[in-house]
Amino acid sequence: MDVPFWVWAVTVAAIVGMIVFDFVGHVRTPHAPSLKESATWSAIYVGIAILFGLGVLVFAGGTYGGEYFAGYVTEKALSVDNLFVFVLIMASFGVPRELQQKVLLFGIAFALALRTVFIFVGAAAIENYSWVFYLFGAILIYTAVVQARSGGHDDDEEYKENGVLKLVRKVIPTTDEYHSDRLTTKIDGKRFITPLMIALIAIGTADIIFAVDSIPAIFGLTQETFLVFTANAFSLLGLRQLFFLIDGLLDRLVYLAYGLAVILGFIGIKLVIHALHTNEVPFINGGEHITLIPEIPTWLSLLVILFTLVVTTVLSLRKNKKDAAAGHASPTGLEDKGAGRDGLQAEGPGNRDGSPAGARGDAPATGRTAGVTDGRSDS
Repeated sequence: MDVPFWVWAVTVAAIVGMIVFDFVGHVRTPHAPSLKESATWSAIYVGIAILFGLGVLVFAGGTYGGEYFAGYVTEKALSVDNLFVFVLIMASFGVPRELQQKVLLFGIAFALALRTVFIFVGAAAIENYSWVFYLFGAILIYTAVVQARSGGHDDDEEYKENGVLKLVRKVIPTTDEYHSDRLTTKIDGKRFITPLMIALIAIGTADIIFAVDSIPAIFGLTQETFLVFTANAFSLLGLRQLFFLIDGLLDRLVYLAYGLAVILGFIGIKLVIHALHTNEVPFINGGEHITLIPEIPTWLSLLVILFTLVVTTVLSLRKNKKDAAAGHASPTGLEDKGAGRDGLQAEGPGNRDGSPAGARGDAPATGRTAGVTDGRSDS
């Protein structure tokens, strides 16, 4: 797929423009978005992604169009999984509801920049080293096993600060309280960073972990750099609105971890099969290609991904309905958790010694993100 430079330029400019518009039009003035606002803009961003995919379908053909949609749906599903950890981070640092938009948008912009670097590095590696497909396949299969063994979501897990965040707290003075939507502030002539900046760093560094499986997953569906980039970009755009739209529904997707495990495992196997077809590793079949197992076509990949997500969602909702009827869970899945998401403001955001204070992260964590959510840091 030969993409002209001007198409790249227009696409990148449009994506950056949408992020800037999001900031100027919605985030610059702190407020908690309404359900209607979140639903409207979520639909708009999904619509833009679909229109772009139809454009690929018309101008580049059915194969590339199918690869884009398979990649977009997969990355969108993984992005929803990321929201579980975002909820934990917001709760752990007691981010006020009206400030959460800014943290999310900055985090999304950071994730897009980071993934762009990973995408070009990955594309260069694939172009020069065919064994990278084995590596990507192994990463996805391992992640799928961890995801499946996690058994879904664990309400007892809390956000754990990573090493980068601990270092920032030790090196840079931090205020105890939020100062409107400012990331830094001056107190007695000395510059401090606010808890809002800490929460932003937490989400940004978590995005690095998310990229470890999302980038190999998309390369398992298409090796076209342009499609990999756009599928990732459009899956991240609108994630802020989606956070507020399905915030109260996240706990109900109890089988999402299993669905993602199936998808990641399937793509991992697809990558290994492709690696065998392009094999040049000397100690595997003497460096000769292995074509005994046919490659999985794009249409089948898209069908498996969509079917898995539909089944996962239906089974999750059925289980919640049964639990609610049996009195094991509240109809909304939130009332039993106390104050819910909006109760986060009641708690303090953090302590000067670096330990997070505030509402406990009563949101689920998945096995895919267990590395950042398996306990609370005491530092």
